[in-house]
Amino acid sequence: MTETVPPVADPAIQAQRALLDRLLTAAIRATHPDLCLPPHLPAPSPGRLIILAAGKAAGSMSAVASRFYRQQHGLGDDRIVGLAVARHGYGQDAPGIHMVEAGHPVPDEAGLAATKEALRLATEAGPEDEVLVLLSGGGSANWIAPAGDLTLTEKQAITRAMLRSGAPIGEINTVRKHISRIKGGRLALAARNARRILTLAISDVPFDDPAVIASGPTVPDPSTLAEARAICERRGIPLPEEGLRLLNDPNNETPKDGDPAFARAEYRIIARPIDALNAAAEAARAAGYEPVMLGADLEGEARTVAAEHAVEAKRHKAAGRRVALISGGELTVTIRGEGNGGPNQEYAMALALALDGEPGISGISADTDGTDGGRGLATDPAGGLVDPTTLERARAAGLDPAAMLDQNDSTAFFAALGDLVNPGPTRTNVNDCRIILVN
Repeated sequence: MTETVPPVADPAIQAQRALLDRLLTAAIRATHPDLCLPPHLPAPSPGRLIILAAGKAAGSMSAVASRFYRQQHGLGDDRIVGLAVARHGYGQDAPGIHMVEAGHPVPDEAGLAATKEALRLATEAGPEDEVLVLLSGGGSANWIAPAGDLTLTEKQAITRAMLRSGAPIGEINTVRKHISRIKGGRLALAARNARRILTLAISDVPFDDPAVIASGPTVPDPSTLAEARAICERRGIPLPEEGLRLLNDPNNETPKDGDPAFARAEYRIIARPIDALNAAAEAARAAGYEPVMLGADLEGEARTVAAEHAVEAKRHKAAGRRVALISGGELTVTIRGEGNGGPNQEYAMALALALDGEPGISGISADTDGTDGGRGLATDPAGGLVDPTTLERARAAGLDPAAMLDQNDSTAFFAALGDLVNPGPTRTNVNDCRIILVN
């Protein structure tokens, strides 16, 4: 999955690099909707099947669902209606379902219009209709419906400020839910007249919390207005006048557990980050490496976690163990410089510096959705790959790795070496996958 083949002559290093590529591919494949969605699709209801999908896997999930109901149950256009919103470049044809590509991580006008339509379809669901909600990571940005008189421009500014602050996804979504008309259980409110609301979700968040995945549009919201206000104050998030009003209005609180809107709502997680890591572990074991799980729910500053993992890798090497250190979760980057990159690329760059060319240790870090930070384009890289020659080759090319890390310029670093991980849109999303091979 690397963008180009770097000039590494050592056969042992080449073998490790190729194996890292295969392990990442196995992790991604294990959580694709083609495999994980069909077993969870129920028999259709007597009325219409209203499919509403959002997130980076929205296109692939909708395509699988449409194919299933048409081929297995003979449903036609008179029974299937729906709308799917995915990140730009992540769309996929799904008969009977209107496919929209929209902005991520910063929402845009396309997402705004599509979300308005999704809410309309949900509101029109009757007692014979079933609402099938297909969620995946990225849905928070794709389903954008500012509450009150908040404008799209103002919500975009809040999103950018939250991202730059280094806030974890849980905090970001707590704020998002309290300035939205669809997040935090409000889609369930809109569809409360339906026969049933079934949500099938691919988790991309630590600990697989349904209230956090795509900001929990169909589940009770445990977070509060007070928590959202505290987060904005602690992170120094500038809020427009309407944003302040919304966060101070008790009538704007999200629906909680026990609300009648959730009486006919069911929620299932069909793929988790641990599923991807287990697939990578199985492939590593088959290749002769002992898998060592460092956690599927890791959070924290990317460069700090990388330094900790380098220490762990060196410890296993000193003990003479042939291991694959595997981890997931969602790391963050506090932006200090003017460069481009993302948490996985920053982790990989910091890992290379911490390993300092240690022989026998190579690693890969990538977002399973195919893009890591970047400019919001489908062509953005997913991560980076490091080996014992990384720093040597970088310095020979005139690069200063430490200075580039200070500038958060990891994309330029790995691009110069030909070591960007660039699979393109994978159309699934179970967050980060990091693998370090110690031989």
